[in-house]
Amino acid sequence: MSTKRLRNEEYNDYSSTEVTPDGSPPEGLSGFSGSSSYQRFGETNGTTWLQTLIHLLKGNIGTGMLGLPLAIRNAGIVMGPISLFVIGIIAVHCMDILVKCAHHFCNKYHKPFVDYGDAVMHGLEATPSAWLRNHSIWGRYLVGFFLILTQLGFCCAYFVFLADNLRQVISAANGTTNNCNANETALLMPTMSSQLYILCLLPFVILLVFIQNLKILSIFSMLANLLMFCSLIMIYQYIVRGIPDPSHLPLVAPWRTFPLFFGTAIFAFEGIGVVLPLENKMKNPQQFPIILYVGMGIVTTVYLSLGTLGYLRFGTTIQASITLNLPNCWLYQSVKLLYSIGIFFTYALQFYVPAEIIIPPALSQVPERWKLWLNLLLRACLVCVTCLLAILIPRLDIVISLVGSVSSSALAMIIPPLLEICTYSSEGMHPLRIAKDILISVVGFVGFVVGTYESLSELIVPTVSNVTSALP
Repeated sequence: MSTKRLRNEEYNDYSSTEVTPDGSPPEGLSGFSGSSSYQRFGETNGTTWLQTLIHLLKGNIGTGMLGLPLAIRNAGIVMGPISLFVIGIIAVHCMDILVKCAHHFCNKYHKPFVDYGDAVMHGLEATPSAWLRNHSIWGRYLVGFFLILTQLGFCCAYFVFLADNLRQVISAANGTTNNCNANETALLMPTMSSQLYILCLLPFVILLVFIQNLKILSIFSMLANLLMFCSLIMIYQYIVRGIPDPSHLPLVAPWRTFPLFFGTAIFAFEGIGVVLPLENKMKNPQQFPIILYVGMGIVTTVYLSLGTLGYLRFGTTIQASITLNLPNCWLYQSVKLLYSIGIFFTYALQFYVPAEIIIPPALSQVPERWKLWLNLLLRACLVCVTCLLAILIPRLDIVISLVGSVSSSALAMIIPPLLEICTYSSEGMHPLRIAKDILISVVGFVGFVVGTYESLSELIVPTVSNVTSALP
């Protein structure tokens, strides 16, 4: 929550089932039978299991993971990793629930593909409540709203991340040396505030989102992933060296900071929006359940290791992004720049989902000659909205926690268990299964409420222990 939940190859607005994610018309409808067992028919030119695994990893590993060391600090050196592991299990289970419910409705309605929004809509149609059935379309609208909120929230976090890292690199430029043994510089230059850096980035980001060709964006995506992969290797090789004695670190942090941990953790794990498009594009979709568990197992391992080792390495000095704790030598300054370039390109990919949901309906209301200009204007306005929010909330840790608590918890933990109850309750569900789903949704809802409240409280009245700065 990754953070990159976009489909990096052909992506169409999957709020509609009139097209498949690769843009082709629905085919093979006659091949669907009314049997109780559902079989996915793969695309002839679909992705292999290895390609799907890579896309799943890319869809879940992003900027959210860089804030996990601070999240571990907000939970405690013992409570943090345990809680992160539990949230990972719940998140993967909810992904599996979504896939099974989508399969159920594909079989029931003889459709080749059902996306997240349609699955919730059909789930409400299957409930015994007449009111919910009559308002089932709001299920699709609700998912679309949270998708827009989440993706634009990611874009806000990217603005803050870029500003913080660029500010640190530029301020230490004159004092940057080849000595990486200490996180010190001979001289720190006076520099602008993070808000001014965010404002300076605005025109470049606007020009970036004017690129609408997905084949071009896919090139940027591969470049971004390569840069971030190299950066992560450098981060790992630094934090595993010289870990101090952890005995002074609290096993369990104060309860008030735990909601901040929850928001950051669910922000990182919120890749549920990518699972259905990936499964639908596979050549052999029957392999997807195994790929899901293997891929998310890798993701969980990376999250646990980076979060725990990062906190052990830097302790109470850990900042909102672990890159801000790296030494101010040329080697690690280049790591910050490489990751920042990768995040800059990723902005356009994350921006694609809300743009495809918001802009096409608006364009359909104007004459053809105005569509191009209106399209560019709306894109620029959406970028300006994310820029304004980033300026108003210039703390990366709070942006991540707030987005995770508000929207990611709804998509990843609250909605899927309720969808399972709606989908299968009329066919009979074991009471323990219902209790399990209710428990997951309640945990997600409590995290949503408390996490949002604590994030806003921390934003309004910062505590000394949680104030982080872009500068050392």
